[in-house]
Amino acid sequence: MSSEKEKKNRRIVIIGSGPAGLTAAIYASRANLRPLVIEGVSAGGPAGGQLMITTDVENYPGFPESVTGPGLVEMFKKQAARFGTDFILDDVSSVDLSKRPFRVKTTEEEFLADALVIATGASAKYLGLPGEKDFYNRGLSACATCDGAFFKGKHVAVIGGGDTAMEEAQYLTRMCSKVSVIHRRSELRASKIMVDRAKKNPKIEFVWNTVVRKYVGDDKGKIAGLELENVETKKASEMPIGGVFIAIGHEPNTKLFKGQLDLDETGYIVTPKTSTATSVPGVFASGDVQDSVYRQAVTAAGTGCMAAIDAERWLEEQE
Repeated sequence: MSSEKEKKNRRIVIIGSGPAGLTAAIYASRANLRPLVIEGVSAGGPAGGQLMITTDVENYPGFPESVTGPGLVEMFKKQAARFGTDFILDDVSSVDLSKRPFRVKTTEEEFLADALVIATGASAKYLGLPGEKDFYNRGLSACATCDGAFFKGKHVAVIGGGDTAMEEAQYLTRMCSKVSVIHRRSELRASKIMVDRAKKNPKIEFVWNTVVRKYVGDDKGKIAGLELENVETKKASEMPIGGVFIAIGHEPNTKLFKGQLDLDETGYIVTPKTSTATSVPGVFASGDVQDSVYRQAVTAAGTGCMAAIDAERWLEEQE
């Protein structure tokens, strides 16, 4: 077999380079499967996933003094490379899962894979207001579990009206002085039990029929307030605030796989509770692309480990 053919024909291809994809790479490379990681550079965010826009990670085991998101990704990557993982910094443009070996096309090349691990993650939905990206990790977050501890004693806002928003608001009351839930309607979309809990919490206030029109920054470039508008009266107001949590949902990065893999009603890849196997034998999914519940770096890494082990065992069975 020529070296070029070896390069194009892979035992395992991993799409995605966040905690799930890189942990899968560590395990697959230690099993001498020489995985190829296609890192991704645009779809769903930067290579390395959402950790690359996370300033401080304080809840990943083994880092008592915290670690930066990019720093953690770099350590994952070095560990995977040490055991023989190959990396390509490119986006996957299409996949063909109709037969084996699976075909994976990037913008520059095409690869054949005996087994495929999907770790493309999910992207938090934001409001899309002008200058919004400038406030990422500067008072603006989409994950209370990840970042809530940075807002101890502050008055924060949660934007949204579903179960996620209620969960975020409840969690934030543990460390924040006050939580204002801003919702564009007069009724919440959340389940009754979640609504009842939130309304009984003395730290939570509701701002009804209201949308955010603008983020207000301080002289250090951090969020200091919100410009609001009542959708019924059109009256404008300003709310001083110490932090904002967007809780209008996440979108799994699964456009490549529609019509080829079983997805749930919100687009997440369907896997069994005890496996990372998808509806196509030989294709495995890990991380936020199949996890709509936890969405943490540590759980993504765990399912990345599972996906590599599942893929290794599946390949052995085929032989």
